[in-house]
Amino acid sequence: MNETIFIGGTVATGAEQTPQHKYAVLVSDGLIREVGPIDTIRAAHPSARIVDASTATILPGLTDAHAHLYGLGLSLDTVNIVGLNTYDEAVARVKERASRAPAGEWILGRGWDQNRWPGKQFPTAAPLDAAVPDHPVWLRRIDGHAGVANSVAMRAAGITAATPDPEGGRIIRDSAGNPTGVFVDEAMNLVDSKVPPPSFELRKSRVLAAAKQIAANGLTEMHDAGADGETIRAIQQLIDEKNFPIRVYVMLADEEKLIDEWLTRRGPLVDYGGRLTVRAVKLYADGALGSRGAALLAPYSDEPGNSGLLVSHPAHLVKIAETARRHGFQVCTHAIGDRAVREVIDAYESAGVKPEERFRIEHFQVVAPPDFARTARDGIIASMQPTHATSDMPWAEARLGPERVRGAYAWRTVLNSGARLPLGSDFPVEFVNPFFGIYSAVTRQDQTGNPPGGWFPDQRLSLTEAVRGFTSDAAYAAFEEKSRGTIEPGKLADFTIVQGDFYAMPASDLFKARVQATVVGGEVVYSAQ
Repeated sequence: MNETIFIGGTVATGAEQTPQHKYAVLVSDGLIREVGPIDTIRAAHPSARIVDASTATILPGLTDAHAHLYGLGLSLDTVNIVGLNTYDEAVARVKERASRAPAGEWILGRGWDQNRWPGKQFPTAAPLDAAVPDHPVWLRRIDGHAGVANSVAMRAAGITAATPDPEGGRIIRDSAGNPTGVFVDEAMNLVDSKVPPPSFELRKSRVLAAAKQIAANGLTEMHDAGADGETIRAIQQLIDEKNFPIRVYVMLADEEKLIDEWLTRRGPLVDYGGRLTVRAVKLYADGALGSRGAALLAPYSDEPGNSGLLVSHPAHLVKIAETARRHGFQVCTHAIGDRAVREVIDAYESAGVKPEERFRIEHFQVVAPPDFARTARDGIIASMQPTHATSDMPWAEARLGPERVRGAYAWRTVLNSGARLPLGSDFPVEFVNPFFGIYSAVTRQDQTGNPPGGWFPDQRLSLTEAVRGFTSDAAYAAFEEKSRGTIEPGKLADFTIVQGDFYAMPASDLFKARVQATVVGGEVVYSAQ
């Protein structure tokens, strides 16, 4: 038996993840066999291979409970406009990419956020038309719930002033009724459907690039919130080739053929090659808060005529929930606005969902006070992303008003209600780095320390609770609590090894944590050295 001893300066041990100093973990055949003081473990296993992390902290392998694998790979391979402070900067990047692209090739990008720009207005096609007149351009907003196209792209899609708003979507128009170039939620499909699909080999290379980046950020697993069939096939091929470094828990995209294939003909796929599980469906109830597409019970405080968009009919949510229950699948529904959250809870209740089926609400971002208790009572899992709060806090109260905002990004309220709280990032909407999320959860501040004391600090989490959100609660949300989420004998040897004593770091420095190594099944899949 090949044995390896991981020696830690600090090890988060047991069901409570108690930090123990000068501890070691014995691993063989991908599983944790023993956990205890270094001298004890070494004396009992003198021939074991040593992995020295004696100046580091060994955490249970961190999991991002809501993210987008192919979306990350695509973002690494297209125009990155994240964090830019003006639309002109985004246009300049697009122009540079177009200057070296073959004639007529689509120029794709992602990451704009009008809330960062002077005036906070949606972009328009005109500056793109001036800079790139001979390529179709399609740029997704940071949250993926809106996009801006140039006129070439709109012509390719056949979009004119006569094009109606699709159900669950909105075409932004000027005073004469002409499309300005921005498409929200379901309206994005008008353009998306005209973008040439990638070859399978290109998709596979993007999936691998994303997986490597995920591992390099200390994540041992991610929950992929809406994968299509080709992405699943790419993951399977990479696993077959023994070239996939992380574990993935897949939520199927809400596509009729895909759902029929898996739910009614194939059934759940659990632990394929020790790396892939497919046993959930991802639905969408509404849009996003940043693009005012989140469905609210009352109009937006900063746009009184708009209450957002329901992108799925409630009957569809009920139908898929019923079908999923029959075939052993979990449902995970995107719901950001308080109306959307209520619609999802209603749909789950109408479908007869039971707590042990662990249906989830993804984001659970703005919640009416009575619905916290309903969520906990029904056993619904609130899957949330801490960095959304610290990204959105400069403008969220303007959107929601001073009272409604108290039910937004309310992690402490979720825990106090008795609900589970798995945490993630929603990458590439936010950065992959899980320590950014842990920092946001603990401080409710941006990385410059603002606002002093934190934004609605009564909703902060302790460090233990934040780590639990990225470990044991994430494992529970994927039915994996018996195999993952803590460092205990018999569980998978998945570790995130962090430089220094992570538990001794000041809260203000948590986002600066550096990954020394990522370990999946006892194998070091990333090393900073």
